[in-house]
Amino acid sequence: MQQLASRDAFPPPSAVSASPDTSIPVVPLKHPVRQTFGLALLIVAVAVTWNVATNDRFHWNVVSSYLFAPEILRGVVLTIILTIVSMTAGISLGTLLAVMRLSDNPIVNSIARGYIWFFRGTPLLVQLIFWYNIAALYPTISIGIPFGGPEFMVGSVNTLITPLGAALLGLSLNEAAYMAEIIRGGIGSVDNGQYDAAQALGMNRPQLMRRIILPQAMRVVLPPTGNQVISMLKGTTLVSVLAISDLLYSAQIIYSMNYQTIPLLIVASLWYLLMTTILSFFQDKLEKHYARGFTASVAPTRRRFALGRAK
Repeated sequence: MQQLASRDAFPPPSAVSASPDTSIPVVPLKHPVRQTFGLALLIVAVAVTWNVATNDRFHWNVVSSYLFAPEILRGVVLTIILTIVSMTAGISLGTLLAVMRLSDNPIVNSIARGYIWFFRGTPLLVQLIFWYNIAALYPTISIGIPFGGPEFMVGSVNTLITPLGAALLGLSLNEAAYMAEIIRGGIGSVDNGQYDAAQALGMNRPQLMRRIILPQAMRVVLPPTGNQVISMLKGTTLVSVLAISDLLYSAQIIYSMNYQTIPLLIVASLWYLLMTTILSFFQDKLEKHYARGFTASVAPTRRRFALGRAK
């Protein structure tokens, strides 16, 4: 009887009405300072846009006439090629360097450290100019047995390393140093239990990295890698010092003849903005794909931040 009375006094949760109490009015929290600041920013943005659109000194007619010029389009294509090839080579070599950095072999580890130290410590522009003038140090390149042995193939460095080759070499080797640290950080984010489980299944180290570690590290590696791709796209402008007809150099050639400097720079900027926007779109899609199963996302973070501010 006592147990029956206690159950009647405290009904189960299913018996309690789930309808919310509407007797208490809910008043949303007001943010007058935030709203005033947002309105002021909107007014400034509209004013700047109107000024840029109505300023005749921008010569928007010249911008529209050169936006799809053949020289500009060829520069866009070459910029895309430089970005794709350099990032592909940089990611491949960076992955190898990251694995070498994590190696227990002191020689392998030291070589990877030295590579990263050198290429991250010297400016990219200096590296590009160095590779462009490498023939001053090594006029010829040969394949054979070292230390005075016979040579099987000899070639001129000026023939092998063209300005485009020097640009690809400089961009790729420099990018590999940064990607090595990004990938090393991603590998380090994988839980140690994954290593133990893979070794218990009899996987060797290459299988462990290819099947278990690298796929899980992608979630951490992708955001900085996407930033590196965008940075590489814009960093290709440095190859203009090697007289390579990328997007910026093509614009420079045109405005050196018609003296329309600002309109041609606007043309180049619009193309860079378009390409970075496309890259950002695909980066977001890839991040969402590899973030499946994890709770970290942008929208919940914003909600938690807003709730924390409201409290």
